[in-house]
Amino acid sequence: MSEPTETESMENEGTPTEGAAPETGEASEEWEGATGEEGQGEDDSDNAKQSKARVLEQSEIDSLLGFGEGGDENGDTGIKAIINSALVSYERLPMLEVVYDRLVRMLSTSLRNFTSDNVEVTIENITSVRFGDYLNSIPLPAMMGVYKAEEWDGYGLLTVDSALIYSIVDVLLGGRRGTTILRVEGRPYTTIERELIQRMISIVLADLSAAFEPLSPVTFQFERLETNPRFATICRNANAAIHAVLRVDMEDRGGQMELIMPYATLEPIRELLLQMFLGEKFGRDAIWEGHLANEIWHTDVEIEAILDEVELSLSDVLNLKVGEQMLLNATPESHVRLRCGEVPLAVGRIGRKGGQIAVQIDASKIPPVSRLKGEEN
Repeated sequence: MSEPTETESMENEGTPTEGAAPETGEASEEWEGATGEEGQGEDDSDNAKQSKARVLEQSEIDSLLGFGEGGDENGDTGIKAIINSALVSYERLPMLEVVYDRLVRMLSTSLRNFTSDNVEVTIENITSVRFGDYLNSIPLPAMMGVYKAEEWDGYGLLTVDSALIYSIVDVLLGGRRGTTILRVEGRPYTTIERELIQRMISIVLADLSAAFEPLSPVTFQFERLETNPRFATICRNANAAIHAVLRVDMEDRGGQMELIMPYATLEPIRELLLQMFLGEKFGRDAIWEGHLANEIWHTDVEIEAILDEVELSLSDVLNLKVGEQMLLNATPESHVRLRCGEVPLAVGRIGRKGGQIAVQIDASKIPPVSRLKGEEN
């Protein structure tokens, strides 16, 4: 037998045999499977990277920045809620809402007398705001009256919007009812308009003082009238303040005025504003005060009559025996001191009346009230 030549062997290697075909198909399937698994692994890693680097939608951005729907009790969400979390809610000052209710009732009567028209005043809402945010939200044109609380040494702000300004001017100058008020925007207010609004602000401040009087006497003094919010700054922009919106309706006319009181202004009466109340007693019940005074007058107290006092050491007191005598530095002419607890009341002379030992108070030696506490002689 002859051995195959080099050419034949090369041809045999290049030509696949029938038995080798299945092996080649299995290898190709394994190759495709491996390629598919590697491709799938790459796709998973790409998806993971894409999920990590996913861009937020506009609604999610708005919710994060605090412009979305929902939120806390003030309507704030996200970062805005965190920033405003330091603000104190007005609901923690329950007496303040009673003061504003009293102001609304008094102001309705005062403005009726001022305008000779049917005026209805209502309070729309009471919220906590930052003073700087409020200044930026004032709709212009408007008039801002700066006032000072004399007893509290603080300032406040009263803002009157343009609708109420033109309504008051129209009513006071004899404008007809039911006519559309002509508003000339972009011009400064005249001297007549400023004077009329200043008179109205003085009436509001007088009623505000009367509303606080049962709680704490205070006088709100008008300082100046401004039309530019930059000149109406009364505290730092970051300070918290109470914002109360009052609605004034005069039949088919009216507008709004806003009261701003920084928390620093209300700090002297903070304890009074925190207290609870029954009805409109403003934290003070005259009936209970009278009953308490009555009971105190009928209370029994124990009064001690001291003839003399001797100081002894603890060892001498422990060594006392029955029958021993203790000498007092007192004579029949010595004065007796009357004392209730640790408070000295009066001095007198000891004697007898009706078979009982008595003390006759010497009026000339009664110590003054300012010297009762801690005085022994």
